[in-house]
Amino acid sequence: MTSLPHRILQALDRFNATHPWDHNARYHRWILRQLPRRFGSALDVGSGAGDLARLLATRADEVRGVDSDPAITARARALTATPTAASFTVADALTDLPAGPHDAITCVATLHHLPFTEALDTFRGHLAPGGTLVVVGLYRPRTATDHLLGAAAVLPNAAIGWFKNRGRAAAPPTSMTARTRPADMAFPDIAEAARTVLPGARLRRRLFWRYTLTWRRP
Repeated sequence: MTSLPHRILQALDRFNATHPWDHNARYHRWILRQLPRRFGSALDVGSGAGDLARLLATRADEVRGVDSDPAITARARALTATPTAASFTVADALTDLPAGPHDAITCVATLHHLPFTEALDTFRGHLAPGGTLVVVGLYRPRTATDHLLGAAAVLPNAAIGWFKNRGRAAAPPTSMTARTRPADMAFPDIAEAARTVLPGARLRRRLFWRYTLTWRRP
């Protein structure tokens, strides 16, 4: 016999699937606040459907979005009006990044798809002196703090989904159609590894099963 808590979780899963919303997009405006009002070159790694790259293009002279998924990259190009400062390329995040150096590098819900320290080292090498790296990432819950923060997000997550979809059933946004995989690193391990590669990096757990990392290259 299925327990009451399990039935409640199943009902929440069905509700959230009926009223989906993009958790990553919630952090796009926050990302902009970490960057100068105007800058030259930006690189968005794991650009997906291009929502963040198009937003960065309101601040930057040039934005290069790269993603390993040809289908979602084609969709990003189709959704992007011309002329625009944003362009999109199918590329490997470790070996084929535009050389730069870039004044800003962003990476949202992508870093857990990559070898962690190798990716951060690659981003550092493509960042201009004084440039800013901003990451919004996923982590595997392990500590009591992780689980409490996850529990605190359950009801707001459902409420936001209901509000954004005006109470109607909806298909997932285009940005949610990219390939996904679960995170396998816990937040304490992420923080320790990141500060080894990027001394002075600032990391923080966030609501909706995310963490943020910001680092400015000296």
